[in-house]
Amino acid sequence: MSFANLVRLLVLAALWGATFLFLRIAVPALGPAVLIEARVAIAAVFLAIVGLALGRRLAWRLRWRHYLLLGGLNSALPFLLLAYAALTLPAGLLSILNATTPTWGAIVMALWTRRRPAPRVFAGLVIGFVGVGITAGIDTFSVPGGGLAVAACLGATLSYGIATAYTKHAAGDDAFASAHGSMWGAALLVLPIALAFPAPAMPGTGVIAAVLALGIACTGIAYLLYFRLVNEVGPTSALTVTFLIPVFGVLWGVLFLGETVGWNTFVGAAVVLVGTALVTGFGLPRTSVAAAGSRS
Repeated sequence: MSFANLVRLLVLAALWGATFLFLRIAVPALGPAVLIEARVAIAAVFLAIVGLALGRRLAWRLRWRHYLLLGGLNSALPFLLLAYAALTLPAGLLSILNATTPTWGAIVMALWTRRRPAPRVFAGLVIGFVGVGITAGIDTFSVPGGGLAVAACLGATLSYGIATAYTKHAAGDDAFASAHGSMWGAALLVLPIALAFPAPAMPGTGVIAAVLALGIACTGIAYLLYFRLVNEVGPTSALTVTFLIPVFGVLWGVLFLGETVGWNTFVGAAVVLVGTALVTGFGLPRTSVAAAGSRS
């Protein structure tokens, strides 16, 4: 991997790790639905501007079903679930739970292709979810809504896994068009929910800044970086972002939100990442990677 791509990888991990920081800042004021509608709408407008600058147009008439389905699975549903979880869980824990995305991707791909997973994959699955339990800890489940918030996180990463399997078997658009179109699809899907559940409070300057950062930096720019990495270094190398996101997620939570990090956070994160590595085959020779990466 070149130095430029290494820098892109680190910036991408920092941006996706910051997602959970901005969720924690903005969701109490706006609520999950309004926050995510703002996030995907801002990202859609940003990518539309990039598309105009590059002369890239979307094939709306031919691909609108694809954009809606991908937008629902890859953005609308997981973003809403993560925003709901952010009402209860700290940013560091959210980022660690997000690292289970490739695990779900491998499971969904195995079911999709009707191929029995290797024993290594089963072992990684068990290890990964043991790590989830260690990371969450007893205290999390004793907090009102804590268990439901953890389940929402895992539901979000499962949705990412389904989106990965769908994307691998969907023919048509290139990566940029799918990212751009899916943001508009997600914005359309979330809009009725946002109208039904308006923001509980008027946002302040900090909340507005967090929403703009979510939409432009953590979604629009991050997707451009991710697809650039996939094109230049391949999905296997781009997958290393999965291992870096929790590092930045925990770091931003400690620095800007004053979150405390216990021994279970470090041990659980390590166990989750070991399970993820086993499931995806990362670092093993001549092993195909079942999941393309971890989004936030």
